[in-house]
Amino acid sequence: MRPQRTLAALLGALALALGGCASNADPLKHVPAGAASAIFAGGCFWCVEFDFEGLPGVYEAESGYTGGHTANPGYYQVAMGGTGHTEAVRVYYDPARVSYAQLVDYFWHHIDPTVRNRQFCDRGEQYRSGIYWQNDAEREAAEASRDALLASGRFPTIYTEIAPASAFYRAEETHQDYYRKNPLRYAYYRNACGRDARVAQVWGTAPAGALPAQAQGSAPAAPAAEPSSAGRQPPE
Repeated sequence: MRPQRTLAALLGALALALGGCASNADPLKHVPAGAASAIFAGGCFWCVEFDFEGLPGVYEAESGYTGGHTANPGYYQVAMGGTGHTEAVRVYYDPARVSYAQLVDYFWHHIDPTVRNRQFCDRGEQYRSGIYWQNDAEREAAEASRDALLASGRFPTIYTEIAPASAFYRAEETHQDYYRKNPLRYAYYRNACGRDARVAQVWGTAPAGALPAQAQGSAPAAPAAEPSSAGRQPPE
């Protein structure tokens, strides 16, 4: 697909996602008491938040940092590396509408699990992919999902870490719902980073805002050549 068409399609999807949405001073106010939560890392948290907030059964997703050793990190600290944290999202969802196992499956189909310490054009441990379980049931579901993918022969190796959840630090407000606040800049970044193109290459279909069926087929091709840039730059 030509880059112009890809960008146009993404802008169209953003328009649908943003239609009728006003600025929300409290992004978690629609999360009811007792909602379940799950923590995932899939590279740029702007993109992972966008993906999960398009899934029926998800109330909200919030961007943040987790998995590291620095308390209360800021965006620039994490982006420079050395904190041990990865960009992540905490997903609030209704388990009566979407199960944790379905969230895990949906997550796989929106990332590239074949690379270490990298997602798409963003490189470094701060962009590593991960599933961070909060109880034994989540651990078992995540490990079973990973093991099934490996057994299928689709991937010889999966580098996505599955680890116990640690402190989750909510990112600065400028990064929450970034795709709503800065739709053109977000669409440009996502298209230029090649995220959807690589997902389509890995899984055989582009990511969609619905629970996908388990993809079938042969192992994916190797990632494209190393990008020339360091990926996304912090906003000015």
